[in-house]
Amino acid sequence: MSGVFEAPKHRINASMLSQYVSKPVCFTGRVEKVHPSGKSFTLTDGEGKTASVELNEPLDEELSGIVEVVGMVSNKGTVMAVAYTALRDDKIPFDLELYNEALKIIHDHPQHYPFQ
Repeated sequence: MSGVFEAPKHRINASMLSQYVSKPVCFTGRVEKVHPSGKSFTLTDGEGKTASVELNEPLDEELSGIVEVVGMVSNKGTVMAVAYTALRDDKIPFDLELYNEALKIIHDHPQHYPFQ
């Protein structure tokens, strides 16, 4: 899965997961809950839909707020994370709904936003 960094990554929301199975993606959402093992967590996207994220190693930090995950979508529709970045939104709030609208534009006009 290390090749995920070498390929273009589609930015997606939860409703698009099934279209990107076995493909590298970038998923941004708000942390809803973290599994006690620290090896998985749930994100909510700008439409209020949830996606599960699984990690190879347990978290070594507390995770909350907005997180951007890079990984591959599994057959189960789970994002198998290779990396994640917590986005600070304490000073400037991150608008997930607006981000979701941008995703729709990107996917509605692929000729202007190519990923291949």
